[in-house]
Amino acid sequence: MPFEALMTIEEVASYLKVKKRTVYDWVKKGKIPAIKTVGQWRFKRDRIDQWLDAQNQGGGVWQI
Repeated sequence: MPFEALMTIEEVASYLKVKKRTVYDWVKKGKIPAIKTVGQWRFKRDRIDQWLDAQNQGGGVWQI
């Protein structure tokens, strides 16, 4: 897996247009796919995209 495929908390928050605190809360609750490496959370962009698609499978409003 190329290093560029990993995103930081800040990058994920920007990508999803939410606050960093929201991403931390989702990680804590196990609601978003994440990897903890050397004490820092990282996210695979393709897994985030898959996760987003899964959140909207029913159509309409997203329930995260």
